[in-house]
Amino acid sequence: MRNHGNRHSEITPMDPIPTGLSPWGILSRKVEAVLFDIYGTLFISGSGDIGMAEKNSGNAGRLHQLFQEFSIKEPVETVIKRFFSEIEKAHTNLKSKGIDFPEIRIEEIWKTVLHMDNPKNLMDFSIAYEMCVNPVFPMPNAGNVIDHCREKKIVMGIISNAQFYTTRLFPLFFGAEPSSLGFDPDLMFLSYQLGYAKPSPYLFQQAVSRLAQKNISPGSVIYIGNDMLNDIYPAHQAGFQTALFAGDKRSLRLRNEDERCKNLKPDIVITDLIRLLDHIL
Repeated sequence: MRNHGNRHSEITPMDPIPTGLSPWGILSRKVEAVLFDIYGTLFISGSGDIGMAEKNSGNAGRLHQLFQEFSIKEPVETVIKRFFSEIEKAHTNLKSKGIDFPEIRIEEIWKTVLHMDNPKNLMDFSIAYEMCVNPVFPMPNAGNVIDHCREKKIVMGIISNAQFYTTRLFPLFFGAEPSSLGFDPDLMFLSYQLGYAKPSPYLFQQAVSRLAQKNISPGSVIYIGNDMLNDIYPAHQAGFQTALFAGDKRSLRLRNEDERCKNLKPDIVITDLIRLLDHIL
């Protein structure tokens, strides 16, 4: 197995694609805490979201190169088909146990698919594959918003679909680990750690409970995300104020066809993350 080097060098800058929406809305209560989504909100997501890789795995050239680098002899197409089959099998098993929107640990799926036992190689491959099918880059002004919230002592947390590599990008993109940036470790609700994915209410219920321990009521919390179903719907159900981030066409999900979203409106819509500060400071 060759030394696979530093994958950070493969990150390619991206710009958001305008959505054509206009910002609007006003918050009804003073904000004591901000909870963020990651993919499509704090991060530009090349495929639109962390869970969209199946629809965006057409980067054949880079994937063939990746397989060669990791000495994987099977055809890319065969392995990828088995990969998604294993995810579907794991989801079915977890749903049978009562988990409404299950989340898997991606490195465990790859271990089964590739029969790869070396933990470091497994982690390296998982990261490299994700960077091929879903390149990411910090959303404009994400770092500025985080810095301002920290300086103003606004409580910050995250509720997001994620994998083990997600928070590893924070030092690269924003200069420090989430806790050093001001995110409260008690308010980090990442799908791969909890076994539930959005839009399950489970992650949001956990957040409500933790916030209550800090004497923060749901109505004084704003949750910001780019997906009306995965973000705004469960956040609204939890009693949070909501901000739809409509700053990138790749990841904006209005879900107008979904019954749960037809009569649902966020409290505010913003197209630049910096405008969040107008509402919370």
